Amino acid sequence: MHNNLLLSDRVLCIIALGDNMSMIMTAVLQEKQRIDRMLESYLQAKDKLPKGVLSEKKAAHKTYYYLKYRDGKRVISQYIPVSEVEEIREQVEHRKHIEIMIRSLYEEQKIARSIMEEYA
Repeated sequence: MHNNLLLSDRVLCIIALGDNMSMIMTAVLQEKQRIDRMLESYLQAKDKLPKGVLSEKKAAHKTYYYLKYRDGKRVISQYIPVSEVEEIREQVEHRKHIEIMIRSLYEEQKIARSIMEEYA
């Protein structure tokens, strides 16, 4: 009788562990889906923003602004009118923030996949 109680307790523990594992896997799956949606959204937003850095060049007591970025091996310097400098600066900073978020989401996605593969 005592052995039967121990066995039934173990079975209940295994069942409870299975239920908890199922809940954990459901949570991991939901988190991975959230990460995937966020990644897609951030990647689309990033593509709409200018890449590169804003630089200044002073000549003849006047300041000229350029957006510098790479196109393959070439460095492109695109002139930016003074009236657009602040808007471009904000967009470039926003793109940098998005790129940081994308890197973080790729790491989270990697962890979620690893957990799902390990317990699948």
